[in-house]
Amino acid sequence: MHPDIAALWLSLKLAGVSTAILLLISTPLAWWLAHNKGRFKVVVEALVALPLVLPPTVLGFYLLISLGPQGAIGGAFEAMGLSALSFSFAGLVIGSVIYSLPFVVQPLHQAFVEIGDRPFEVARTLGSSGRDLFVSILLPLARRGYLTGAVLGFAHTLGEFGVVLMIGGNIPGKTQVLSIAIYDHVAALEYGQAHWLSAGLLILSFALLVFVYSINRRFDLVKV
Repeated sequence: MHPDIAALWLSLKLAGVSTAILLLISTPLAWWLAHNKGRFKVVVEALVALPLVLPPTVLGFYLLISLGPQGAIGGAFEAMGLSALSFSFAGLVIGSVIYSLPFVVQPLHQAFVEIGDRPFEVARTLGSSGRDLFVSILLPLARRGYLTGAVLGFAHTLGEFGVVLMIGGNIPGKTQVLSIAIYDHVAALEYGQAHWLSAGLLILSFALLVFVYSINRRFDLVKV
């Protein structure tokens, strides 16, 4: 497989896996943030939003230390006979989930706040179970937040550079994602290849944003 095709496939795989994990993690976290009024809420909100302001290389450096053989997480994996997570696809997933977390949590948080508690209180009086509340009420009412979070999380992961480079290095076919492949082409003065990869990523990202804004506009028209 051509290295650029391998980088594209790895980037799409990383974005897909990370987005699925982000939706699972972000749902209870966003729900807790929307309904909790405790003193520690602001601390959790700050931690979730930290990747928005923290330089990717800083986040990637500390993740590299933690996931490496001498780190707390990587060392624990090695103690169990498993490979350290640094310079691996699993390490890229962990870094991507942390780095893209606010892009999924914040749309879900806003959706849950807009829904409020009233629909769930009514459903509980009618004997609905927790599963019914999630499937029949939360998912349909928060579909806009889920769609926005999924698209933003996917697109943001697709374009990552600093975090994945620090954690995974630049191993073709293993940790070399599309953004790193573009950097390699530019460093080698291969502007033609860099242009095609960059243009493809630009078009894909723009198309994803147009899609989510179009769907959200339809939701707004339905409300009206």
